[in-house]
Order: sequence, then structure tokens, then C-alpha cells
Amino acid sequence: MSDKYYLRENVYIDPLINNWYAWPNLLSPLQYSLYMSKTHIRLMKSFIDNYELHILANQDKTIAGGGEFINCTAEQVEEVAALLQKFETEDAIFGKLAQAIKELNALLKTHLSGESLDPLYEQVPDLLRGYVELVMDTNHNASFRIIEGLVYNSDYYKTQLQSVSLGILDKGSARPFVLSTPRFPEDNNLHIQEPFASQFWDDLFRCREHPIAKTEIDALFTPRHCRGGLSPHELFTTEAPVKSCVPNNQVAVTYIGHAGLLITTGETSILVDPVIANITEENRHEALGFAHLPEKIDYICLTHNHADHVNIESLLQLRYKTDTIVVPKNNGGSLVDPSLKLMFNQLNFNVREIDDMEQIPVQGGKIVGIPFLGEHGDLNIRSKTGWYFELLGKKIYAGADSSNLEPRVFEQVNALFGDLDLMAIGMECVGAPFTWLYGALFTEKVAINIKESRRLDGCDFEKGIQIAEILKPNNIWIYALGLEEWYNYFMGLDYSDDSKQLIESGKMVEYFNSRGVPVERLCGKKHIILS
Repeated sequence: MSDKYYLRENVYIDPLINNWYAWPNLLSPLQYSLYMSKTHIRLMKSFIDNYELHILANQDKTIAGGGEFINCTAEQVEEVAALLQKFETEDAIFGKLAQAIKELNALLKTHLSGESLDPLYEQVPDLLRGYVELVMDTNHNASFRIIEGLVYNSDYYKTQLQSVSLGILDKGSARPFVLSTPRFPEDNNLHIQEPFASQFWDDLFRCREHPIAKTEIDALFTPRHCRGGLSPHELFTTEAPVKSCVPNNQVAVTYIGHAGLLITTGETSILVDPVIANITEENRHEALGFAHLPEKIDYICLTHNHADHVNIESLLQLRYKTDTIVVPKNNGGSLVDPSLKLMFNQLNFNVREIDDMEQIPVQGGKIVGIPFLGEHGDLNIRSKTGWYFELLGKKIYAGADSSNLEPRVFEQVNALFGDLDLMAIGMECVGAPFTWLYGALFTEKVAINIKESRRLDGCDFEKGIQIAEILKPNNIWIYALGLEEWYNYFMGLDYSDDSKQLIESGKMVEYFNSRGVPVERLCGKKHIILS
């Protein structure tokens, strides 16, 4: 009998758009044009001009994850320069799109009369005509709405820019910070030029639990455009992964790292904000990987459109076994709030979009979208929701980075659903200025006082205890702090003992422990059966 081969559990992937790590806002073409023009090109020019500074900065953990330093070697300067030239020649359309957006914003800013916008359509930059609607808010301020469905069906959505780099995490190896470093084919990876929506990725990632023969590996990879020194066969092993048992007829909640939860009953499997670890010898006893998940995922529920919660890297690897991905409703055409529904349609997912307090009936209960306030720098972003799960009579709330800006929201939720069995809440209470993530989408410079005032903050101790005292959970999990070392490549955090996040969450643990409520600040893995 011939050997059968599994995809190794320490194989990682970097989904890429034009060699840069694919996070959600890069999938949307108009948003991508701004990030490429204002962030990627700026960083590459800086690296080419002064690569020694970048290399030195990446040796300092306190600044390496700040997004300002490319983590490439001196030998890769020419590759960075070649990519920059490609951006400015072959992909110049995106630079022109970014300029068109800037011109449109400038045009609308001069329209102060509050009168009809109809005459301005003739002045919309040609590249944007047919893709935007000019609109007024209730204060008669002019703006525009992107017709995202048309943009995705235009030449601006270029799937040929999509690729995936596969590598193997060996002992002591680390991945560069994703938001500041382009990826190139090297001796230790394999770059495959293939759109994210391709069936190829489902066939490949299914091999994590369903082995294939060596001839099938050849048949899978031979037609693909592959670069890099890693052989496809090196990605596979004959050693079967060790699977976890899923309990029947009980509500089990498993913390899978960062903001990820797995909720299972005998009938239903739900993932929340999955960022799945690649298992290595160093984290094997602390982390949960793909092999620990059920064979079928009924629902993946995503809380908000940040890369550590909508993690394309993990979601692509789960698509083949996922029935439905559930996302919060968006504003419809805002630069800062692209549609998750339309994005996942392009990625070949079965996707459902829900609004605040909308319910999805499931076997044994329901899923409800809960209003999510805060953590977005006061921007009008609707693609965010907490999740309430009621399964077999047990009640669970996953709030991610929701902040308690208005306690009456939670008072109304408690009045509707009653007290909780488990509450999971994030306490990343010292977020970056909103421009760290969204600055590229602003066509004019944002004043320092505005940046410093409006931050991507979650709950501190006072806000956290207030939520808990309103929702009255029997168990409290504090999560989404990025404490796991194996997530440093996308979190970029380096906590010290006096970090406010640890101090505030430590107060939360002490406060509720003293009141007899089980509470834990999570790191690694945790499992509970709600009985």
C-alpha cells in the first residue's frame, strides 16, 4: 500500500497582494490604491534609501512591530527596488486611482452651499466615474459612496496580484511583522501565484486532515506557477495529526488563542475570530492548531474588520470545511468601512451579513449580533459586532474589543437575554491612534491632537467591570490581548510588567476573584464545559 501524506502542522502561509500580506482593507481595490500609494511605496523608498536603519530597528522588539520598518535583509534591497518599480509602472493604475480619490475629496470639500450635487458629476475624476455616488449628510456636508459591487467586477480588482507564500516554521524561526514587510520568494519558502478564490487552496488545506498520495501532490502542484527554493513535497509528512475530541450533548467553549473561540455542542460547531496557530515543537503544549478543530465548522462569526479578527490567513485554510461565515453589516460604500460581505463573496465563501440584534436560528439555540461600540477612533464604521450565543440553554457573549462607551446598551441586552454563563471581553486599553490603521485612507493630513485623542482603545478596568456587573456572567474570560508569542508576527506587541493593559486586566482578575466569580486572563489555550 502506498504512503499517504498530510500537510505538515508547522506549515504556515502568507496570503499576499502584490507581495504584501493580505489583510481585509487590501482586498478592496480603491482602499488598496491608497495603502499602496501612501504606505507601501513610502516604506519601500525608505528601506532602499536607508536599509541599515531598518535592519537595526528590527533588532529592537519595542519598535519592530510598529509598522514603520521593513524587515528585509541587505541582500533583498534589489528585490524591494524591483517591486517598487513594478508598483510605479505595471501597477501604476492604483497610484492614479489614489490621486483620483484625493481630487474627488478636494472637489467635495469646496461644495459648501448645501445645494444639489448633480452638477458635480461631470467633474468626478474619470477613473471614478460610474463607481461612486455623490451624497450629502444631514448637516449638508458633501461626500461620496463607493459602489463596491461594481468595483469588484471591474478591471480594478486584479486577482493576478494575489499569491500565497508557504513556509515551514522550524525551531527558533520567526515571521516578519506582516504590515510593514513585503514577502519575496526565498530558499525557505514556496510562492504560488493563484487567486485566493481558487479551488486549489481548498484541495491543499484539506490535506491537513485528509491525506493524499505522492502522485496526487504532483498533480496538485504541477500546473501552478511556483517560485522559491522549497519543494512542494517538503510541505508534507506521513505522520497523521493528533486530533481533539469534541464533546457531545454539552456546550463546550475552547479558547484557541488571541480573540478566537470554538463553541461546540453535539449538533453545532461555531468559531469566533479564528487565528489558528501553526504548531511547532516550541508551542505544541500551549497552542491549538488546525488539527484540534472539528471536521466541520457550521459558522464562523467575525466581530470586526481588523486583521487580528478577520484573519484571511486562517480563514482561507478553513474555507473547505466551513458552511457559513457570518459578518456584521457595513455602512455601504465608505472608504473606512468596506463591505465584508462583498469581500468574502470574492473569496468564494458562503457569507451571511447581519445587523444589530438580528438573530440566526441554529440547532439548539441562536446567534445574535450585539452592538459593538468603540475601538475605531470614532469613525463611522458599522462592520463591527459582538456575538451572543444561546445554545442548549447556555448563554455566551464574545465582545472582542468592544468598549463600554454607553452602559445602557448592555443594560438593554441583559434585559432581553438575562444573565450570562460566560463573558469573553478584550482589554487592549491602550490602542494606537486611529491613523495607525486608517491614516492612509485620509487624503489630508490629520492634526496631532486629533490623532492622539481618537485611539483604537478597548476596555480598561472601570469599563470592564461595569459590563460584567450588568451582564452578570458566571465565568469571565479576558482575551484578545495578543499575549501569545506565536502571534507576534501580526500583533507586533511587546508588553512589560508595567504595561497598562496588563495592569488593568490584572485589576479585573483580582476584583472578580475576590467576589467569587471565576475569571482568567487567557494565554495559550483554555477549555470549559458549561453545565
